[in-house]
Amino acid sequence: MRFTKMQGLGNDYLYVYGEVPENIAELSRKLSDRHFGPGADGMIYIQPSHCADFRMRIFNADGSEALMCGNGIRCVAKYVYEKNLCTKKEMRIETGAGIRTVALEVEDGIVTSVSVGMGQAAVKEKLRLTILGKDYEVIPVSVGNPHAVIFTDDAEGVPLETVGPLIEHDPNFPGGVNAEFVQKTGENRLRMRVWERGSGITMACGTGASASAAAAAAEGLVQKKDPIFVTLDGGVLEITVSETYEVTMKGPAEFVFEGEAYL
Repeated sequence: MRFTKMQGLGNDYLYVYGEVPENIAELSRKLSDRHFGPGADGMIYIQPSHCADFRMRIFNADGSEALMCGNGIRCVAKYVYEKNLCTKKEMRIETGAGIRTVALEVEDGIVTSVSVGMGQAAVKEKLRLTILGKDYEVIPVSVGNPHAVIFTDDAEGVPLETVGPLIEHDPNFPGGVNAEFVQKTGENRLRMRVWERGSGITMACGTGASASAAAAAAEGLVQKKDPIFVTLDGGVLEITVSETYEVTMKGPAEFVFEGEAYL
């Protein structure tokens, strides 16, 4: 099986153009392993679509399927453009969370950045969770997939590896949830660390950055309609939140290497 490894701010996946195999859960677990496989946060399959230009399906490192991936969709756009599967600089991509529109910035035939219309964020009523004896005020946000946004004065000091999985599997989120710890660091600037549902700690999460910016806007921590710069472990994403909470995300996408897996 041929694959292409790509990353958006260090959030890396193995990309395959073609049909999803029946053993995809086992395959994603095997190939995502960073010791016994190529290593990734999961696998993304790119396919033709009946209602958009392309369809993407996302499988986490634990084999579960995700509805949407912000960093992944930027890589899909770069993949199809630079592999000459599509000549459009604006295209529609079908995801499990609905159709998303992407706009490409191209220089000398190379995609340098991608903007994604992430849809309308739904910021919900706050919850209070007690994790390992500590209370956390959580803002649930949906951007097609579920997020639990927690504001903190010290994002770097959060023990993400211990509290992350407990939030992911908290009974308040029956299907699991992505957990983001967010700190305001300046005017329209946020620092975010993430525990992704099904993948654990990752370098970046595009939907998480979108959810965090929307929650920050709802809390009055950032200005709507102006660019919000969200710093993740892998770099910076530019997020804009409209008055009606329509979210646009802009960031890079990069090829890492091409490979073959012997199954």
